[in-house]
Amino acid sequence: MNALRSAWTPAGLLTVGAFMSLGVGQQQEMELRAPLAMALPDSVAGMAGAAVEISEAEAAAAAFTDYALQVYESEELTEDGEPLQWASVYLGFYDSQTQGRTIHSPRNCLPGSGWEALDSGTATLPVDTPVTVNRYLLQNGEVRALVLYWYQGRGRVAHNEYLVKWDLLRDAALRRRTDEALVRVVVPIRDSEEEALALATSLATRLQPAVDRVLPQ
Repeated sequence: MNALRSAWTPAGLLTVGAFMSLGVGQQQEMELRAPLAMALPDSVAGMAGAAVEISEAEAAAAAFTDYALQVYESEELTEDGEPLQWASVYLGFYDSQTQGRTIHSPRNCLPGSGWEALDSGTATLPVDTPVTVNRYLLQNGEVRALVLYWYQGRGRVAHNEYLVKWDLLRDAALRRRTDEALVRVVVPIRDSEEEALALATSLATRLQPAVDRVLPQ
């Protein structure tokens, strides 16, 4: 990765970006084949899911075309009356992306909302064709959480931020398409990071093919 990154000099990126951006103005706005919510399971590990609405301010900042946010909570409660276990899934879809209206990377957004990154890496989803996604261990006060996220669309599942941008520029110029979705899974760490990762991976493995079925072909 270091060799690949060093090969993309700033001058080279500017040149490629200027060339590729010629096609951005004529890009297609692709429609979903089904509502995003249809990609979300009703329950996960015995936890029932409930849709959550995003505020108008948050929606304006994200600038997505459509979204789905679902929280899964266990019936068993802690002494404080909180769910003993929970997980959340966010899907944000963009029918096209232009300057000022692109997917916001969680690696930038989550620290800005009070979360501190303790560790980062990747995880593998054991789908028919295994895919690699981003894995983050975060902390906010005394709460720790395991986050998996990836970018999905135009026939790809990607995690590397640099390659995602490259594919976006190339497809804008050559295919007149920049439609894409961000998929994010958050699981708080209750007992161990391993248990949280297992739950997040299980949920993400169900999501990836389901999201593929609702996205534009």
